[in-house]
Amino acid sequence: QVQLVESGGGLVEPGGSLRLSCAASGSRFSIVTMGWYRQAPGKERDVVASSTVGSTAHYADSVKGRFTISSDNAKNTVSLQMNSLKAEDTAVYYCNLRDIYSRSFWGQGTQVTVSS
Repeated sequence: QVQLVESGGGLVEPGGSLRLSCAASGSRFSIVTMGWYRQAPGKERDVVASSTVGSTAHYADSVKGRFTISSDNAKNTVSLQMNSLKAEDTAVYYCNLRDIYSRSFWGQGTQVTVSS
């Protein structure tokens, strides 16, 4: 099994920044993609950003130019730097890992609230 532990959520004012981090642990996994999803109340869980081995990062249109994903596959970690945060970025953010066996794992989620 694979466990994902997220950290870094919290309350921030509009225009502020937060950095989310996620660390994967366990046995018998080889990362293909690590990424971040978010789910706001009453909405579906959507991809925010993802990083696939050997490929360029992917971003949702709503966060392009504001968010940056970085991953370290040797350390099994992924981070999301979020700048110029807006109220509409408020959501629970989830770390996701997909491995070479086509398995998908999720973190427990971390709340990000953007409010003055």
